[in-house]
Amino acid sequence: MNRFQGNPILEPIGIHEWESQLVCNAAAFGFNKKIHILYRAMGNDHISRIGYATSTDGYHIDERFPLPIFSPSSDPEKEGCEDPRITLLDNSLIMAYTAFGNYANQKVYQIGLTSIGLNDFLDRKWTWGKRSLVFPGVRNKNGLIFPKKIGGEYILFHRLGLDVCVARSGDLKRWHDVKFVMAPRAERWDSWKVGTAGPPIELNEGWLFIYHGINYDKIYALGVALLDKDNPEEIIYRAENPILTPEKDYEVFGKVKNVVYSCGHVVVDGKILIYYGGADSVLCIATYDLSELLPKK
Repeated sequence: MNRFQGNPILEPIGIHEWESQLVCNAAAFGFNKKIHILYRAMGNDHISRIGYATSTDGYHIDERFPLPIFSPSSDPEKEGCEDPRITLLDNSLIMAYTAFGNYANQKVYQIGLTSIGLNDFLDRKWTWGKRSLVFPGVRNKNGLIFPKKIGGEYILFHRLGLDVCVARSGDLKRWHDVKFVMAPRAERWDSWKVGTAGPPIELNEGWLFIYHGINYDKIYALGVALLDKDNPEEIIYRAENPILTPEKDYEVFGKVKNVVYSCGHVVVDGKILIYYGGADSVLCIATYDLSELLPKK
């Protein structure tokens, strides 16, 4: 594992009120030799919005928009849109995010879902589709959509309680077969909670799934598992040790101490570039050879 020497790659901009306090936890996808980065930002009003930046090589920022490309709308998300995870599927970008706001007169976090046509996105026409809650009235987060239908259905991973769970849908509206997939492990680095990172990567060996774990000291780290290609609820392999833990100052000190947290990654020339938030304050990159993350034969 190599941390990028130029970390952090994105930091708050004081003169931009909407991103003056923190920038972190980014979705990412590659298209036409460009990496598109959608990141969580928070300003003086303590409301999260989603900003946008691009990179040619994946490391150095070429362009960063001065205004957010996605902002809260109605009650269920008026307190913030956080932690986007984006999936390119059927010429459309499907974005799952944490909607934080009021529901039934209570402040709750829920999974929000929306989409935008790829061409509109590339043309910078931010025509996001209808927003919906995946499970209205249910406290959950860390939603992501698999980059491929399985059995003719969309696959959603999400965190319900302390566990990673799965759900399926034929239309991204009605979800069924909610099941448990992965739990915390006692006396390990992921002993308290586990949740998703970015959408899994399809390989010959199965789905490479990067996830985050939290221990009882509230230290966030990243780990890796391999899921069955046809039945992603089945874990083939789960690494014993984390692949990234908070060590650098920009990971240890910030809005929330001791956090490395990822919502997205891209694969470039056999390497996986993991975009992660450091201490809920800045955006960083760590790089691995894909072969490093697979179980040894």
